[in-house]
Amino acid sequence: MDQDIKQRLLLPPRVAANGPHRRGKSAAPGGVGVGGGGGGGGGGGMAIDVHGLKKRGGGRRSWVRVDAATGASEAVEVAKPALMRRLDLPARDLRLLDPLFVYPSAILGRERAVVCNLERIRCIITADEALVLRDQDAEGAVRMYVDELQRRLVDRADDLPFEFIALEVALEAACSFLDAQAVELEAEAYPLLDELTAKISTLDLERARRLKSKLVALTRRVQKVRDEIEQLMDDDGDMAEMYLTEKKMRMEASLLDQQGLQGIGNNVFGSSFSAQVSLSAPVSPASSPPASWRLEKQFSFARSRHDSFKSSESSQYNIEELEMLLEAYFVVIDYTLNKLTSLKEYIDDTEDFINIQLV
Repeated sequence: MDQDIKQRLLLPPRVAANGPHRRGKSAAPGGVGVGGGGGGGGGGGMAIDVHGLKKRGGGRRSWVRVDAATGASEAVEVAKPALMRRLDLPARDLRLLDPLFVYPSAILGRERAVVCNLERIRCIITADEALVLRDQDAEGAVRMYVDELQRRLVDRADDLPFEFIALEVALEAACSFLDAQAVELEAEAYPLLDELTAKISTLDLERARRLKSKLVALTRRVQKVRDEIEQLMDDDGDMAEMYLTEKKMRMEASLLDQQGLQGIGNNVFGSSFSAQVSLSAPVSPASSPPASWRLEKQFSFARSRHDSFKSSESSQYNIEELEMLLEAYFVVIDYTLNKLTSLKEYIDDTEDFINIQLV
């Protein structure tokens, strides 16, 4: 009996690899692999509809759109190619949000959007809106995210831009969800480990092994979220890319400046041309336009220097503001990771104690 318990404790169970190709190979010898017809022993394979998957992957998906100005939400259907053209996003970024694939958590700052894949929340955040992917497996989480985002937009008490508010709600949802799972795992694991220390049983050993597998998977997910936040905090360029509202305002101001400069140039050219026509003395037609061009060029250069100096100061302040926001949730997720690390150490100590008892 002691030898059997020791073997169960020390040797982890063999977990079969997921996927239809593995299931097809594990069939009876008379069976047929993936996509094959039925054979002897009832080992029929599983056919994969490749064309259906391609059509589904590029088809229209259901999103919940939250307006940045009003907070109003609506259900919309947008195709993947349309999103790529509209937000200038590569296909690999949208692939992170595809429910057909299982990707770890990620936060990507792009020129016109922030792509977030944080546990059950998959969204695209811009300066004007947030598009949250609707998933049947996470319908409740999506609803809670939209409700919380609307509440914060209505009760906005600070000057945070919309993209930071939407990102903060997503981070809070992910960190709260992972911490709740860690607390649930602790509540189940510690009493079981104490019971194993007092009395060794096969049933409790199996339960402990399953809990350890859950712990490893949960730790990997928590570690990934922590790494994403830490990577953002360590790169000023990545944080600067996430200032979508500020970039939009600068772009609009730049367009207005260009239009104003064009108007000034037209007025200068018109007045010089009128002066040339009105003067009786011969004036070189090439003398006036170069002077106006030089004046316009100097004016544009001075304005660009002033704007760049002003933007560098504001971006430095804003980057610090975003870094403080990310640091708050880094502390939260790091605390969750420390709890899981302590639980793993307790499991290892319990295993060592049981091994000593079985020797």
